[in-house]
Amino acid sequence: MKRDRYGNDCSTASAAAMEAYIEGVDLFLAAQAGPEIAFERAVQEDPSFALAHAALARSLQTIARPAEAMGALTTARSLAPHVTARERAHISVLGHVISGKGTLAYPEICEHIKEYPRDVMVVQPCAGVFGLIGFSGRPGREAENLAFFGSLHPAYGADWWFESVLAFAQVEVGQLAQAAITTERAYIANPANGNSAHYKAHYHYEAGEGEAGRAFIGDWRRGYDKAGVLHCHVSWHEALWALEAGDSTDAWAIIEADVRPGGAWGPPANVLTDMAAFLLRSEFAGEARRDDLWQEISDYASRYFSAPGVSFADAHAAIAHAIAGNDEALAKLKEDPAGPAGDIVKSLAHVYDAFARADWQGVVSGLSPVMAQHERIGGSRAQRDFLEFTLLNALLKLGQREEASLILAIRRPVLAMPAA
Repeated sequence: MKRDRYGNDCSTASAAAMEAYIEGVDLFLAAQAGPEIAFERAVQEDPSFALAHAALARSLQTIARPAEAMGALTTARSLAPHVTARERAHISVLGHVISGKGTLAYPEICEHIKEYPRDVMVVQPCAGVFGLIGFSGRPGREAENLAFFGSLHPAYGADWWFESVLAFAQVEVGQLAQAAITTERAYIANPANGNSAHYKAHYHYEAGEGEAGRAFIGDWRRGYDKAGVLHCHVSWHEALWALEAGDSTDAWAIIEADVRPGGAWGPPANVLTDMAAFLLRSEFAGEARRDDLWQEISDYASRYFSAPGVSFADAHAAIAHAIAGNDEALAKLKEDPAGPAGDIVKSLAHVYDAFARADWQGVVSGLSPVMAQHERIGGSRAQRDFLEFTLLNALLKLGQREEASLILAIRRPVLAMPAA
């Protein structure tokens, strides 16, 4: 038996395998490039190291290599009868996550962490807005996320990964004063943690600190490997701040190099959602519509998300299909799309169809019932601001500036009045 960095016993006698596993876990938790390389080294050092195979599977899933991920998972499962009860449960949880069975994984995690709260690779799938809680479609999932990680704080203390995800949970429920402290402490503990840098950017966004946020994330991502899983998304953050500052040249340069399909490297969900969101926001900022890019991202959505089921991606696919005029793809989302928030996706498909036709009253009428529950589609508060911008834009087109001002009063200082 060897122990990981969190004090968990692992069924391997190889010090080299354990060292590689610990390195891989740290790279994975930091959203840095190369955790799969470390995990591959771990299984080469000890082919019977079940948790290393499971971690390799999870890492490969995250970088969109599903067939290889399932192969590594199969090996981990074949070794499960020979390891401890904790490790068997660990493999079971990651197996559900990798197989897309989040509804099975989450209750197992909640049970598992009662005895093993520091089993970090089991806890990690619950983190962030793309995690099992974030994509659950449940009302109140932001508060649920904070409660989940808040309950684990005694077990982790000042751990650099844990405090970064706790800080983000605080940001998302508006606890900015506490988040400022937790965010900075987590970042100082490990400035190479991509999650910490990303969540620090979210803090600046919610605090209305656009200039500080742009300077921070612009400087930080210069040293971030493009193969890092968050590279596309942190680039999107910088591009948005450049757009907000009126520096459209820099904004579009970032988009072309690091967010647009073919330029970006990142999970398809990030490429789709970040590109569609930027194109929409650029129009609200007064930029001319780029029909070629709307068609490109609509085609991308059809290729990677042809079957509805991931509500956050589907919501952005609906925008792309509507504005690109891809009526056949949009029709699938106008019916009763699968997914935990399929009902909201359906509403948004109709809303952005109205948007594309300049039916501003249709936009307002369709969006108004969604505004109180759009948390359910997933994504961060910053990512879902496109809905407020859309509503603001439609109200201004209808000449209803007083109603638009009410929205601004709620979301200041993040939102600014878009051009009519």
